Amino acid sequence: MFGMERFVSFALDRVPPILQSEGALDRLGARARTLAGGQPVLLVADPGLAALGITEAATASLRASGLAVTVFDDFASDPTLAQIDAASAAARAGDAALVVALGGGSALDVGKAAAAIAPAHHTAAHYRLCANPLPVRPLAKICIPTTSGTGSETTRTVVATDANGAKTWLWGAEIKADLVLLDPLLTLSLPPGLTGATAVDAMVHAMEACTNRSANAGNDVYCHAAIRLVARHLPEVMADPRNVAGRAGLQYAACLAGIAIDNAGTALAHCIGHAIGGLAHVHHGRAVAVAMRGTIGWISAQDPDGRFAAVAALLGGDLAVGFDRMVRIAGIKLSLAEYGIDAAALARQMAAPDNAPMRNSTSREVTDQDLPVLARMVLEQG
Repeated sequence: MFGMERFVSFALDRVPPILQSEGALDRLGARARTLAGGQPVLLVADPGLAALGITEAATASLRASGLAVTVFDDFASDPTLAQIDAASAAARAGDAALVVALGGGSALDVGKAAAAIAPAHHTAAHYRLCANPLPVRPLAKICIPTTSGTGSETTRTVVATDANGAKTWLWGAEIKADLVLLDPLLTLSLPPGLTGATAVDAMVHAMEACTNRSANAGNDVYCHAAIRLVARHLPEVMADPRNVAGRAGLQYAACLAGIAIDNAGTALAHCIGHAIGGLAHVHHGRAVAVAMRGTIGWISAQDPDGRFAAVAALLGGDLAVGFDRMVRIAGIKLSLAEYGIDAAALARQMAAPDNAPMRNSTSREVTDQDLPVLARMVLEQG
């Protein structure tokens, strides 16, 4: 019988309904009709999906269910607050009752944010960093990821770029999806480099969520499952990009890791990764992978609760070696020399207020004196 000291207390946030199947996109129309009540729909679609026929497939499914559809795809990777404003304006102009977000993390973030703020007429900047409460009755949202990394489909968070080029955040329960559709067939067109970078991004999400100051036993279930899935399926998908079962495993891992960070947040690797993104246009998955690899020994040197040891066991017994293996299987280039990032500039960006939550949630205290040292650890890899 367990003693009372063995019991823990924790709370987990709402997880939206999740449907995963090959061909799940074909079921979009029926699901959307229920959520939209037959009213118009705004489809926020990654602009690159049109050439692949995916945008048209989604539109056809919606229209086959009798829904009027407006497509919004005027945004790019690392979307801006202004692009979110444009999407929310499109939702209002089309009298949309539902926003379907289709694509990678950028598309999902634009769609979620547009649905959250469209019922009012304030700009996205009005809500950044929780400066003001979000409208209490957001539009309904369906998220359909076409990559397997950000986990945005299951989070209440949106990352965007402000007018000064800095990363900023919107978050709140009003942002979370009402339904998640996972179709592994939609990820088959993802190139090997992006496949690897997004998968490692999902792994870093899970690793940080189960080792930071907000980690808890209930959330560890999602974290550890995601880590196991990436460790199992990333090698087989990199060897055979048409492996649908492996693609499904990575997609599910990203979804679970999204739940994990929604409950516990991230930590140092994301502080550094977002700082890198504020200085140069580096893919987010690559940035956090490089950041985690460069600092993993430093951050795990203090492990009083055995949380890093638990992750190490999932990666073969040695944390640094196991993670390095994942990074190399993913084909991620470690050196950021081509961007000319200065260690001092990176340290200053890590100290920016927008990065404070990730820095402060790190299990090991990160002092101002540590920042230049950590920046050099990251930038001197190669």
